[in-house]
Amino acid sequence: MEHYKTVKRIEEMINNVFVGKQEVVRNILICLLTGGHVLLEDVPGVGKTTLAKCFARTLECSFGRIQFTPDTLPGDVVGTSIYNMKTGEFEYKKGVVMNQILLADEINRTSPKTQASLLEAMSENQVTVDGVIYQLEQPFMVIATQNPVEYIGTYPLPEAQMDRFMMKLSIGYPDRRQEIRMVSQLLEGETAEKIQPVCDGKCIEEMKDVVSKIHVEESVIEYIEDMIEQTRQESRFEVGASPRAMIALVKASQAKAFLEGRDYVKPDDVKAVAMQVLLHRLTLSSEARIRKEKGEEVLKSLILKARIPV
Repeated sequence: MEHYKTVKRIEEMINNVFVGKQEVVRNILICLLTGGHVLLEDVPGVGKTTLAKCFARTLECSFGRIQFTPDTLPGDVVGTSIYNMKTGEFEYKKGVVMNQILLADEINRTSPKTQASLLEAMSENQVTVDGVIYQLEQPFMVIATQNPVEYIGTYPLPEAQMDRFMMKLSIGYPDRRQEIRMVSQLLEGETAEKIQPVCDGKCIEEMKDVVSKIHVEESVIEYIEDMIEQTRQESRFEVGASPRAMIALVKASQAKAFLEGRDYVKPDDVKAVAMQVLLHRLTLSSEARIRKEKGEEVLKSLILKARIPV
């Protein structure tokens, strides 16, 4: 119960500064509580950096930001070994990835080699530099962004790397009332820098342990499996969801149940997160694209077809 109260305070603190996007905040919390990573695809200026800073300050975690460009090197991300002439030995110079909350801005603007430098960190919570393994401090979460409008000079993330992100989210524009409130808060000095820490990294690790123990009935696992199998049998998708996607959906459902104050997963928890967890992992076939099908609509129909346990 104490952990539930803590996570609600985190949610409330962030929503007080980042106005009107409670669902986005909750989904990022779900990723944080399951050790997952987030891809934010949105136009510039909607608050992606502010949102990442809010999380880092609320959790009293270290925060790092890297602006990806075509000339960004893997060493800028994971760090490099530098020769120390005084000691005659190579010393590790930390890269930006050694922060607990990492904002990887415009990840599709850098080369595939640099994009791939994040893979080990995202999947293994470690980096290897010159054959030496360096463990990342926990919790560790990547919040990557990309601009869906500009494609010139970009390198789209391959399917294998998209699969490493637990969720792909969009913040979107605020409505009229929310935008006016946002400006009023700014004029009053209520910014991300004013956020007070609610808990530290150790507390988050304890909550992650609680979430991992949320009960999932066999019938709910079968419901999730049926949903995954539907994507594999759907001819409008080139390939179906992977086993990693199924595991991610189970974990996200556990975190959703935790945020609702329950110690067990309901089918409604699965449906609430299925679109965010699965859609970015699925690619429409060429025939479906010619027919101007929408992946979101196809997946939504498949989710509705899955057999709900009784």
